[in-house]
Amino acid sequence: MSYIAEVYFNGKYVGEHESPQTLVKSLIEKRRKNILSHDMNVGYVEDRNEVQINTDSGRVRRLLIVVNDGVPLLTEELIAKLKKKEVSWDDMTAQNIVEFIDAEEEENTYIALKREDVTKDHTHLELDPVLMFGISTSILPFPEKNRGDRLNYGARMAIQAIGSPAQNYLMRDDTTMNVLVYPQVPIVDTETIDSIGLTSHPSGQNLVIAIMPFYGYNIEDAIIINKASIDRGFGRSLSYKTHVSEFRRYWGGQEDEIRVPDPSVHGYKSEEAYRDLDEYGIINPEIKVSEGSTLVGKVSPLRFLGITKEVRMGIQNFRENSLTVEKNASGYVEKVILTTDQQGNKIVKVSVRDTKIPEVGDKFATRHGQKGVIGIVVPEEDMPFTEDGTRPDVIITTHAIPSRMTVGQLLEIIAGKAGALAGKRVNGTAFKGDEAHIREALKVLGFRDDGRETMYNGITGEKMESTVLIGIGYYQKLYHLVSKKMHARSRGPVALMTKQPTEGRSKDGGLRIGEMEKDCFIAHGAPIVLRERFSSDMVIVPVCRECGVVAVDDKLKNKITCPVCKTSSKNNIVMTEMSYAFKLMLDELKSMTLYPKIIPVEK
Repeated sequence: MSYIAEVYFNGKYVGEHESPQTLVKSLIEKRRKNILSHDMNVGYVEDRNEVQINTDSGRVRRLLIVVNDGVPLLTEELIAKLKKKEVSWDDMTAQNIVEFIDAEEEENTYIALKREDVTKDHTHLELDPVLMFGISTSILPFPEKNRGDRLNYGARMAIQAIGSPAQNYLMRDDTTMNVLVYPQVPIVDTETIDSIGLTSHPSGQNLVIAIMPFYGYNIEDAIIINKASIDRGFGRSLSYKTHVSEFRRYWGGQEDEIRVPDPSVHGYKSEEAYRDLDEYGIINPEIKVSEGSTLVGKVSPLRFLGITKEVRMGIQNFRENSLTVEKNASGYVEKVILTTDQQGNKIVKVSVRDTKIPEVGDKFATRHGQKGVIGIVVPEEDMPFTEDGTRPDVIITTHAIPSRMTVGQLLEIIAGKAGALAGKRVNGTAFKGDEAHIREALKVLGFRDDGRETMYNGITGEKMESTVLIGIGYYQKLYHLVSKKMHARSRGPVALMTKQPTEGRSKDGGLRIGEMEKDCFIAHGAPIVLRERFSSDMVIVPVCRECGVVAVDDKLKNKITCPVCKTSSKNNIVMTEMSYAFKLMLDELKSMTLYPKIIPVEK
């Protein structure tokens, strides 16, 4: 049955067609005969009864092998010629053996994953099944064994992992950069890792992992770390932070100066504050600095004065404007860079290096979305051990596996074990991992094929009742470090408008207490602590008993008067406690010509 469909070209309505599927088929045939451009894609959206023709830029398109009557057009002979470089992919596209398909056209295709799966119904064949994933997901080993959401988490955390982002990082001056000190290539790798160059920029380390409880310290995804592993360099990273100061020139011939400020300068700190600066006013490399340390001595002119007035008035017209280390930062000066911008203004960049050693609260993750923070760092002698004396670097809880169904994690552990013992890297590419081969390899090496071993308690020396899965896994250190997030405050700054504590760690802000935190305080037997949270903006305001309006407190005359009743009687005006945010709301209601009447009640 034919019915009229709307036709859109690059999103714009161009007309209608009574047989949309015939139109789509005709356009694809013309493209394959090179009558129309290979950049064109066409798809029929059945639920909206629309034909979408696209030739615009910005579309994501992917390469697929064309299947004709159940036969893929890319034959083994052509593949051999491609390997020998006798023909190119451009030749394959020109001959319509392969074609680029966008998301709209893909809706009308039937794609086979493997060559042996092709039937007469199929329209296309994947070049490789792994190409259905993005780059981040295709670097995960055994992804087809995991639940889909774990692949999303794993892909996101692969991006967050600290590794070696650039091999020339010592020459760079990025605002922030984290570099892993001892990165390792994973034992269980994928073909994508080699393709995109991650072997020369790895972002993790191979660790001995045991899956077992440990005195409750690895509850709720926390991980147990062997202290000796940290001492050997596990998870150690360098954090670089570049501080920048620009020296500008102003109207009237004034300019910022690089020098050690002297006591005559407005805002002079102290001799102690400038002790690390050289005679030019710049700090030298490898000097230890902490929060507030002066990196570059800088004095700026007091604006709007001018040289003539300065000479006539006989004053030194400068204020202290030195470059200092940011809040909650410390480390060693890595390098100092002197340069200029396009306008010729001097720029000084000081890079500060800090060594981050794993501590309780730092976040780590596997490539299977199994993330967790360090729960405890255990001395090596207290860690459980196998019959041959092997002690794990990391212990994760058994509860992490069944609920998330990350079977790929279990497979990686035994594959890593087999690869480490055999001295070979194991292929964990999607749809290409061979579980039977891995199990057989472990058997040949004299181990159980499921990776489990008898273990002994490191504290008591007792043999554990159950065998424990222990093997090699790849762990990534994520840039969510506890040293960058830890924050506490007692009293501190408040916002000007609401009189409530400021927000955020960088502003020395208050700590939010929500419903669950409130429950914790009450359960802990400390409900009185909540008074601080609920009275953070408490204010006492004078209120008129008669009209319920906030009275005016004249500090100069020491007199409180109601603006409506014009009375200043102490009997009529009472001092009332309220939240400043409430008082602010009353003011806003008044500005909207509403009359909020306050009825004070005695405590």
